[in-house]
Parts: sequence; C-alpha cells; structure tokens
Amino acid sequence: MIYLDNNATTRPSDAAAQAVHVALSSLWANPSSVHRAGQEVRHAIELARKELAALLAVPTKELILTSSGTESIDLAIRGVIDARDARDHPNHPDHHPTGPAETRPLNLVTTPIEHAAVRELTRHLEATGRVELRLLPLDSRGMADPEALPGLLDDRTALVSVQWANNETGVIQPIERIAEACRKAAVPLHCDAVQWVGKMPALRDEETKRRRDGVAEGVEAGERTSSLRLSVSPSLPCDLLTLSAHKFHGPKGVGALWVRRGVGLVPQTLGTQELDRRGGTENVAGIVGAGVAAREAAGWLADPTARAKLAVLRDRFEQSILRRVPGAAVNGHDCPRLWNTSNIAFPPLEAEALLMLLSERGLAASAGAACSSGSLDPSPVLLAMGIPEKLAHGSLRFSLSRETTAQEIDEAIEIVVGAATQLHRSSSSSL
Repeated sequence: MIYLDNNATTRPSDAAAQAVHVALSSLWANPSSVHRAGQEVRHAIELARKELAALLAVPTKELILTSSGTESIDLAIRGVIDARDARDHPNHPDHHPTGPAETRPLNLVTTPIEHAAVRELTRHLEATGRVELRLLPLDSRGMADPEALPGLLDDRTALVSVQWANNETGVIQPIERIAEACRKAAVPLHCDAVQWVGKMPALRDEETKRRRDGVAEGVEAGERTSSLRLSVSPSLPCDLLTLSAHKFHGPKGVGALWVRRGVGLVPQTLGTQELDRRGGTENVAGIVGAGVAAREAAGWLADPTARAKLAVLRDRFEQSILRRVPGAAVNGHDCPRLWNTSNIAFPPLEAEALLMLLSERGLAASAGAACSSGSLDPSPVLLAMGIPEKLAHGSLRFSLSRETTAQEIDEAIEIVVGAATQLHRSSSSSL
C-alpha cells in the first residue's frame, strides 16, 4: 500500500517507536513521585520537553504538554477567554473599568477555514453565550485577509486564532501580517501550527541559526517581555502555538501548547502537573517518543534542499494528473502552500467512490480532514474558499511525508489516473 493520506505524515519513525518501547518497558514509574525511579521518569520528560521547545526555539518552561493538538487548542482558546473574564472581574488586581462597554460580551476572531478543533469549539462558545464569534473574511484566493483584521478588533477582543497552514489544502496563511495587526491592538494571537511544525522551520533562517542550540542564554533569564504590546521579539509570530507530535513522525497522543510569557491562561484540567497549567499523569512513553521525533525533525529541517526535493515530487504528481485527467484541478494552486499537501478536484466524480477504488488498487488518500473523511458532505473548508460544490464533492487530499519516494509518486500517478479514467468511463456509460 502506498500511503498518500494522513498516515504518510503520521507513521512514527523507527527511532521514535523504539523510544516509546523502551519507555514503556523501563520508565513506568510515576513522574510526580519523589523517589529515584520517579525522578528518572521526570528527567526523561523534561529532556523530551527540551527537544520540543528547541524545535520551536522557545524557552522550555513556556511549553505545556497535552494529550493532542485538539486539547492544546481547547486549552489555548478557553484558557485565554477565562483569563480575560477573570481580569475583567471588579476584584481582579489588573481590572481597569472602562464604563458601559464592559457589558458587551467578549469576542473571538477566527477564520472560516480552520480545522474542526477550532471551528467546532468556537461555534460552541458562541452558542453558549461565552463569546461573540467574528470571522476574518477571505480574499479572492481563499486566504485570510489581514487587511480586514483591524476592523474586527476592539477592546473586547479576547483572542485571534488562525491556522498557520491548512490541513486540507496546505495553504499557508499570512501569519506575520496577522500578528502585526494583533500586536498593534494588544490582542493575543493563537496559531494552530499542527501542520507547520516539523515540516517548515518555526523561525526565519537567521533566527534559527541564532537559536539552533536551544534558546539563547538570556531568554530564560528574562529577555522576553511580558507585555503583548512589546512582544515583537524576533521569535514566533504568535503568542500561543499548538503542535501535535504525530505530524512529524512522533507517536499519536502527544500535543503541546506554547504560551508566550505574560499571556494569561486559566487551566482547563486542574492538577499539579505541567506547573499547575494542565493536570493529569503524563503519557511518558508518548512524550519520550515525541522528543526523539522533534530532534529528528530539527535535523531534517536544517537542510532546506530536502524540502525542495519533496516539493518537486508534489508538483510532478499534480502536473501529471492535471495533464492526464480531464477536468482535474488543484485547490489552492495559486496560494503559497506546504510542500507536502495536494488537494485535487476530480469533477464530476464523487470523492468516496474514487477513494474506494484507489484503496483497492493499493493507494491510500483522504477526502477532507482525516477526522471527518467518513462524511459524505463536501469539505466546509473548500466551500468557504469559494470552491464550487461540484468540485468540492470530488476533491481528494494527498499528503507526502519526508519519507515519500519518487517511485511511490510515479506509481501513485498511474493508480490515480487509472482509477479516475475507469470512473469517468463508468459514469459516461450509465448516462
């Protein structure tokens, strides 16, 4: 089976899988225990946290380990909203009355093309009266429009949450320009970077070089400012960032949330773990494996030619299909995209029928997000981008990983072309 679906990017590396096995066998003590065995486990967790923080070039203590990207997103959004609610309480020491405006509900800004973890949570918060939901409009290409953001921000904006790169199309959002608008308004920015981390450098090349061996010495000692208005330090463009280890060949069940120093966050699961920011006994084996995967990802990212070679494979895959399958179109083709994601429409075919035939022929792909690929409805992300429903119904997502080979791409091209041709013929004969 050739995997060009979500499994392509989520198969644990051999080293990460081995680390999980060793941890399950030997690091089984509770990391909160004070005895030697427990402290050995604690040490292993902190080493893994250091590797994950180094992948982002952020201070280790600012990284909260979670069970998944979804939990990280939930903690970021609910945690910031709860912190803002607490700050607005008359008894809070930082409370500064602003008059009648405080009777208005808090608002939260996001986009209509977010992952379901953000989309469903924000809709729920609006439906339950916690926030007013404001959607950042898209431009003619289906990308978030940073020029429209200032008009959505006011003194009651608790948070802006925008995905760095889309999970279905690979389209990269203008995070830096969005971050600039948020900084000017002193509004924290949360970035769902699940698709970005491990596939693209978190920092610009010159900044990565400066911090390659971890965080610069002065940072842990207090180099970072606690003021959102001054958080323009040459680091990540956002104030909170979500990642998931299985997206860069780590084990499933491990996520993380980076929170810039000075950003208020209320824990959503009470407990003493994670410096009181997220309770619950840690998934030790998964965390250890995630640390190994982060170290491997950092090494791979150090060579930009590796990404360039895979981008060439992705382009060859797309161009061959467009040339040989009538009507095929790449969704998001005119936008900056990740090297590993290709979303192709095959009108007038139905995605489900094509997926089944591809699977029978030895190729795994997906329709929309992996968490909703069983749905018969067209992707809400594609529809929000302005993709016609006819194309959205017949769109498939193909995902490469850093392990994808040229031979696999060539074989996949023949499988896709053959399956699409067969279904086209079947459709024509039934008319």
